[in-house]
Amino acid sequence: MAKKLPPVHAGEVLREEFLKPMKLTPYAVAAAINVPRTRIERLVREETAVTADTALRLGKFFKTTPAFWMNIQAQYDLEVAEDKIASQIKKIATYEAA
Repeated sequence: MAKKLPPVHAGEVLREEFLKPMKLTPYAVAAAINVPRTRIERLVREETAVTADTALRLGKFFKTTPAFWMNIQAQYDLEVAEDKIASQIKKIATYEAA
């Protein structure tokens, strides 16, 4: 069986696909989108999640959609939860209509 890859955090995407190639710092992005520097720093360190507010701001700044950021976060959250409760989920029977 193939080894499962770890979930991708939105902060990793921000750091690796946007900040590094564009030579931007968390401080510069925070200033540009008018949020506290620590919000972006914590996000790129993968210590916090993307909020709707942050997704709207990042979407505007990077010319993406807010949904781009929210979808990354939602997928990450689902994968983390699935890893945590996989054994419980396996025990749930599917609904069978009568």
